[in-house]
Amino acid sequence: MASSSSSKTPIQSSNVPSSVQPGGGFCMSLELAWGRLRRAWLRRARPGYVRRMIEKRQGQCENCSHDIIDPRDLKFQRNLCGYWFRDEDDRFRWRGRLGLARAGLAEVVIFSLLFLILSLGLAGAAWLSLAYASGSVLVISWIFWPILGMLAIVWLEVVLFFRDPRRKIPDDLQALVSPADGTVTNIDEVSDADFPGGRAFRISIFLSIFNVHVNRVPRTGRVVALRYIAGEFLDARHAECPVRNEQLWIDFQEDQNSRLLRVKQISGAIARRIVCWLKIGEEVYAGDRFGMIKFGSRTEVLLPTRQAMEIRVKVGDKVKGGSTILLRFPC
Repeated sequence: MASSSSSKTPIQSSNVPSSVQPGGGFCMSLELAWGRLRRAWLRRARPGYVRRMIEKRQGQCENCSHDIIDPRDLKFQRNLCGYWFRDEDDRFRWRGRLGLARAGLAEVVIFSLLFLILSLGLAGAAWLSLAYASGSVLVISWIFWPILGMLAIVWLEVVLFFRDPRRKIPDDLQALVSPADGTVTNIDEVSDADFPGGRAFRISIFLSIFNVHVNRVPRTGRVVALRYIAGEFLDARHAECPVRNEQLWIDFQEDQNSRLLRVKQISGAIARRIVCWLKIGEEVYAGDRFGMIKFGSRTEVLLPTRQAMEIRVKVGDKVKGGSTILLRFPC
């Protein structure tokens, strides 16, 4: 997706995200530290590579504070930095074909290493219990397999959580597709001063830890605002969750009719890391991936109330991001 400009005046945004993952986090801190080490090593050991990648770098970033050598360095800065790389110059595109969300690869690697270390530790303890056959240590050998099994289940759930399956996007220009996988919990009207008449039509979707957590664009349009709001971490099904929890708002505008469409990524009790890599002014298409929420959360889509629409879902329905049609607009 390439960025584009328009003569239309964008909606004023506040609290613009400081990165694609504005809430930070332990894994993000590790990745950023690793990136600094990697760039220092590249400049020292592979200056030719650094020079070639900088020559291939596209775009402009005036007074740029981002240290960008190759496409990996844009992972957390894409929404702020003006640099980009052509697909043919991105040697790391294969990471997007692993069936896992690129935004969660670090978590998968870290949890896998942790699982490996714990498994080896348990295996060592079990071996000692067999070698010395002391009564207290024999217990370790007896519970080794159940504990290893539980660890394997947790590890598998982490890997599955970050899965990113392909989706068939409906070929329907009037359709609004679901921005997330999960269960529809609300179909109602809410107060929102940014919408005509101060009211917005809302569809809320709850994502459990077993759902795919990649978010997708519900309608083709242009990104006109991004807004990050720090907050609490109530359960995503709590009535006050949409008001009190940490969240990120993305406002899209359809070029043909200037209809405002807002998607809210809302954290939950377990979900603490919201990811959105879109830029203001960027053209996006229905079904495009634009981010994710890491571990159980809530996603909402809001649009003006005073328009004709055919609602295709009801409370309790299971939906899939990018493929389930939530509603249709008249031709």
